[in-house]
Amino acid sequence: MDLLGNGYIGIIITAVVILILISVFLRFVPVGLWVTAYFSGVKVGIGTLVGMRLRQVSPHSIIRPLIKATKAGLHLSTDELEAHYLAGGNVNAVIDALIASHRAEIDLEFEKAAAIDLAGRNVFEAVQVSVNPKVIVTPDIAAVAKDGIEIIAKAKVTVRANIERLVGGAGEDTIIARVGEGVVTTVGSAEKHSDVLENPDMISQTVLGKGLDAGTAFEILSIDIADVDVGRNIGAKLQTEQAEADKNIAQAKAEERRSMAIAQEQEMRAETQKMRAKVVEAEAEVPLAMSEALRSGNLGVMDYYKMKNVNADTEMRTAISGQSSEEEE
Repeated sequence: MDLLGNGYIGIIITAVVILILISVFLRFVPVGLWVTAYFSGVKVGIGTLVGMRLRQVSPHSIIRPLIKATKAGLHLSTDELEAHYLAGGNVNAVIDALIASHRAEIDLEFEKAAAIDLAGRNVFEAVQVSVNPKVIVTPDIAAVAKDGIEIIAKAKVTVRANIERLVGGAGEDTIIARVGEGVVTTVGSAEKHSDVLENPDMISQTVLGKGLDAGTAFEILSIDIADVDVGRNIGAKLQTEQAEADKNIAQAKAEERRSMAIAQEQEMRAETQKMRAKVVEAEAEVPLAMSEALRSGNLGVMDYYKMKNVNADTEMRTAISGQSSEEEE
């Protein structure tokens, strides 16, 4: 009985080990994926799938897109897809783009699609835009005509992806910037803002003729002016601001002249006070001089009284003339 029991235990352990080995094998070797690929017409060996595991490549990420491409009539190899996967590309998106371009009869090779994908662009969306053009709506663009009136315009740019320039070509922001520059130039060259309002098509024709899609990843099909509005009177505003500035400058200069005049007046008053002080000083020396003249005999007593009479007469006449002036006023 012990031998029989030990035999059953050995069989059970062997069965468990075999099941574990089979599970590990099926986990490491995707037999189900190989069967699906075989019946889908994709010839891939078990060794290739094992090699993908060893290279840390997900077999499902390679085989399933390859099956999709083969069913669509594309002839690709696992090495091409695996190289793109290892480079960090999106294999499924590239295959979808190749199928879409093949259906739309657009000449797009795998190497070109892979380069576009690795450049960071959505290659499938690029093919869709190439088949079905998209519309880029610009923000409000303000421009000023020669008469000083502001025009606010909004444009709709219909573009189609240029597959050949997707790698290294400028994006939508460049298109919007160039269209804005063209609108500003066109409106700025108009003599009157009413000319732009009467014929908005002149903006689209002028802008479209500038070849704004040069160096971009798009081909501009049309530029349509969606909306045109009249903004502010920039010319009048600038003139008003200039007049205000001129007035402030004139006021500042007038205040400067007034300050200089006041300063000059104060200087003259100070000079007058200084001269009066000198006169008082000189008058204070007159009695001393007269006393000296009397002592030295250069001035007689009668001469002194005559001078006093003359001074008194002069003061009387000055007082009379001042009184007469006040009465006349």
